[in-house]
Amino acid sequence: MPVEQYESLPKNDSIANGEEKNKKDKAPQRTKSGLMKLSSYVLALRPWSLSASLMPTLLGSTIAYKYPGATDFNYLTLIFTMFTVLSVHGAGNVVNTYFDYVKGIDNRKSDDRILVDHILTKDEVVSLGALLYLCGCVGFILMAFLSPAKMEHLALVYFGGLSSSFLYTGGIGFKYIALGDVLILIIFGPISVLFAFMVQTGRVEWATMYYAIPLALNTEAILHSNNTRDLESDKKVGIVTLAIIIGHTASHVLYAFLLFTPYIMFMVGTFKYSKWFMLPLVTLPSAFKIEKQFRSSDIQAVPKKTARLNLYFGVLYVLACSMVPKLPFITQR
Repeated sequence: MPVEQYESLPKNDSIANGEEKNKKDKAPQRTKSGLMKLSSYVLALRPWSLSASLMPTLLGSTIAYKYPGATDFNYLTLIFTMFTVLSVHGAGNVVNTYFDYVKGIDNRKSDDRILVDHILTKDEVVSLGALLYLCGCVGFILMAFLSPAKMEHLALVYFGGLSSSFLYTGGIGFKYIALGDVLILIIFGPISVLFAFMVQTGRVEWATMYYAIPLALNTEAILHSNNTRDLESDKKVGIVTLAIIIGHTASHVLYAFLLFTPYIMFMVGTFKYSKWFMLPLVTLPSAFKIEKQFRSSDIQAVPKKTARLNLYFGVLYVLACSMVPKLPFITQR
């Protein structure tokens, strides 16, 4: 039978049904593959850690909203500010993943195994980091266009933060010479709060740094718990962290200080200024549980639990500041 005639014959139902089934099977596989790749990129951002930059941004914006005489709070500017800050933070996380892998720090026992388990390739991680920095710069331009602050002032703070996110593990590698803790305290505390405040008001109000202290200490607790957990493995590859310098016992004391000092500040604020500062104290029982786990030998999950606490703690702190009739130390010039 000629080929043309064979192809023109009606297909057997079973054959047709089989081909139809194959088509249906292939479509979900492509979709699943795409979703898996997207989830891998999201995982590389370490979304559980992003509250460390989001909370200071919201706090600085809240202080700007409560600023005496403020009438032009811009919610679109707030959206661009959050987009910018989260993009740069995510890029910093990706850079951290890349250099920790290249320097041989990450291994099968590490918390971050994006490159160790070949979930993404090095080229994909580099491309993701570049894309996030690009997104951050685009967000900054849009934000600066709407902000009443001078472009040069915003650029100074923004590019200082961007450079820090890269230099934490790239270039100088502050993380590897026991300066990572100092960098985190400054960037994810006073600088982020001041930046968000300045974007909305166009002013520099140094009193905002006082409000940044609780969040800065709580965020540093995330990093310090992570470095304490990885103390032995970091020591083997020759890097130096604060946890390595002070040892296990002092690290436990420092973690407790970082975790509980903000609550002491809130208690003082409650008695002296406003009952609304009691709100973050709701998370105190969780803080005690995490600190107890930190003192045990099972601290693998402590950094993520501390980050989750940071989110709840930060949300309640921002809410408290928004409810206080008049924020202490914040006065109009």
